[in-house]
Order: sequence, then C-alpha cells, then structure tokens
Amino acid sequence: MRKRLRTGYTTGACATAAARAAFFALRHGRFPDPVTITLPGGEQPAFPLVLKAHEPGMARAGVIKDAGDDPDITHGALIIAEVRPARAGQGIRFHAGEGVGIVTLPGLPVPVGEPAINPGPRLMIREALTQDNDGCEPDLDVILSIPGGEKLAQRTMNPRLGIVGGLSILGTTGIVRPYSCAAWIASIRESVDVARALKLAHIAGCTGRTSERAVQAHYGLSDQALIDMGDFVGGLLKYLRHHPVPRLTIAGGPGKLAKLGQGALNLHSRRTRLNRAALAEAAAKAGADAQVCTIIHEAPTVAAMVKALEGSAFDLSALIAKSALKTVRAVLGDAPVRADVLVISARGEVLAHAE
Repeated sequence: MRKRLRTGYTTGACATAAARAAFFALRHGRFPDPVTITLPGGEQPAFPLVLKAHEPGMARAGVIKDAGDDPDITHGALIIAEVRPARAGQGIRFHAGEGVGIVTLPGLPVPVGEPAINPGPRLMIREALTQDNDGCEPDLDVILSIPGGEKLAQRTMNPRLGIVGGLSILGTTGIVRPYSCAAWIASIRESVDVARALKLAHIAGCTGRTSERAVQAHYGLSDQALIDMGDFVGGLLKYLRHHPVPRLTIAGGPGKLAKLGQGALNLHSRRTRLNRAALAEAAAKAGADAQVCTIIHEAPTVAAMVKALEGSAFDLSALIAKSALKTVRAVLGDAPVRADVLVISARGEVLAHAE
C-alpha cells in the first residue's frame, strides 16, 4: 500500500506564525508556544517556536519550515519575524531582513524596491496581527529573515527574476502539497511577467541548463528571456495563451520533446512515457524505412535513437521538432505568439529546428 504523502506549510504561513508570536510577546510580554494561525482555507495549524527574543520595543520569534514530503528547497529553513512599534497611522510595513530578497525588476506581484514578500503572505500577516489588535491594524515594522536564504536563493529562479539578496516569502493557501510543483509553476509565470514588463520580444522555455545555454548562444538572448520551465511546458504554454509575448522558442532534449510531440504537457518520466509505436508510425509516414523503425523500437532512449541514426537519410530530430511545434501551436491556440522549437543534444548542439 502506497504511503500517503504528508503536506507542509509555505514560507508565508511560517512567517505569519512567527509574526503573530512576536506581536503577542510585544503586547503581553510572553510568547504563545506553539502559536496557532488561521490559513485562508480555514485550517488552523500550530507551529512550535525555536527562537524567542523580547526586549523593550522589539520582539522576535522563529519557526522551522516543514514542507512535509515535498522536495522544497526551503524545507528546514528558519523563518524569523521581528516586530517593532512604528509611528501612529503607519499601519503594518514590511521589511527584508537577512536572507529575504529585494525586488529590482518590474513585473512581479510587488513593486520594485520592496521586499520579496508576496501579496498572499502580506495579507495573512496583516489579518493575523489585526485580529490580535482588537480588529484595528497595528502600527508596526515587520522584518522577515531567513538565515542562509541568500545562498539558497542561488538555487532558485530569483536572481533571474531580479530578486536580489535572498529568497521570496511565498504562499497563497499556506499549505505545501507534495509534488504539486506549485512554486515552480508560479516561478514560470513570474518569469513571463518580468519578460513582458521588460518588453522582451523573444523568450525561450527550456527543459534544463544545457538547453538554456544552447538557445542563449543560438539567439543571443538575455538571462531574463530564459524561462526555466523544467518539465512543465504545459504551465508555460497555457500562461502564454493569455499573457502572450511576440516570440517563443521551446528548447530541450530529444526525449522530452518527443513526448511533447505526442501531446504530453508534463514531461517528467513519472508522469508520461514515450509511445514508441506511435513514434515509429510517424517516422514511417515521414519516409523512414523498416530499419529506422526497428531502431526506434529497440534503442534504450530517444537520444540513443538519434545517435544510432547519425549519417542516416532519415532525420529523427527534425521529425521530433516538427511534432513538438505542432503541440505548441495547438496549446497556444489563437495567441499572437510566433513559436519555434530547438532540439538540443546532451552536448548542447542544435540537432533540429522547426518554425
């Protein structure tokens, strides 16, 4: 029997818990431990505190983020909230402490110059502290920190999105659902939003670093034009259908793009498998002989198929590129996006181009 995966909590939920505990201590001189918060969906999780500090005019609390069974990069990170009284009438103002980034490019949900604390967590924190202040928004400076966050952020899309100095505080529902990849999809959308705000005419959705480097060299694109879509080509294409850019390149290895050519929009091996019979049938219709079809059936991977057919009269990579482009165009629908596809080898060579 398969084990049920455990859910976890977003950085936004953890920051809300830490802020509520710190505000309570500022008002009452003691910390609620554990501290309970109400999430947008009505859930009321309790968070144990691992950091407590209180002195005149300041209180600080910290919780450890538990992402459940999701492979979240911030799992185990310490999320700290510090609250300080502010001038009358200010309301709640958010600040970035250690390890929380600052927005430097337009197109993101918060303005340039603001800490990378998304609207969802801001609202959760504001509502929690207002509720604890007899329904009136308190006048506070709220400083959020994630020690080590600047180093962790280098493994995210934040530097490319123009978020410098650390991580983002994220989360709409407050709950992390294992392998939902909601954070990745959100980053894809934010990458498109930044590209649109910068008025970039050409972006590229890439399945990995090798394809990124190849497409950047091929077209001379800026870093902000490169969208790390991973396996989530469907997430990118569906967003572009309603938020178009003038030109889109999809770049990836022959194996993933072969699955895209068969209509798959999540290219992960756990979600989709290549239909070899369908690929062989498509190759035969395109003029491939029986030997080519046998290679397609028997080679261990698509990359191995392509290698085995080097020097052959039949160009399997070209077939893959054309098929993938057909799927791309079908998903984009009537969106005013000029699209093309590049098939990239493991060595970063362009094997085929369809437009």
